[in-house]
Amino acid sequence: MTTDATPPQPTEPPATPPPLPDSPPTTPKKPLNSILAGLLGLILGAGAVGGTWAYTANQGPDTPPTFTLEGSFTLTDGARRVGEDNCRGTGGYDDIAEGTSVTVYDATGGVAATGQLGKSVYTAGLCLFLVSVENVPKGEKFYQVEVSHRGKVQMTAEEAEAGKLAATLG
Repeated sequence: MTTDATPPQPTEPPATPPPLPDSPPTTPKKPLNSILAGLLGLILGAGAVGGTWAYTANQGPDTPPTFTLEGSFTLTDGARRVGEDNCRGTGGYDDIAEGTSVTVYDATGGVAATGQLGKSVYTAGLCLFLVSVENVPKGEKFYQVEVSHRGKVQMTAEEAEAGKLAATLG
């Protein structure tokens, strides 16, 4: 049987293929691995905190001004030559030598700074030691200086800051 009927027509137009791209397609970027992202965040955060700490550490309150107390300490009894020119104490003064502690006290009796006896010179039966104590805070009316445990010598702030320590033992 032949029919002159036309086959049914689609109600929707045929789909047209999409146009071809002008450039080749790129592969999509992979998302950042969560462990790698965490490490990167940790490094950046630590760097920011460290940088802030370093900056603020130098911006803190001003440290009080200081000076170096300088002068001399002379041992008049028990001095003994050591080597060419150096010397030290003997007998009851055997605690006096290069490196013996020097303590600087503030006006209230608190320890302001510490140092030690420096280079010594033996001359005419005496030991002469150089004294240099760094970082003594300024601002006191007077200071006291003690070598070993031999008692304190008091001096005005002007004398101390001018390097006029001249203490004697013996």
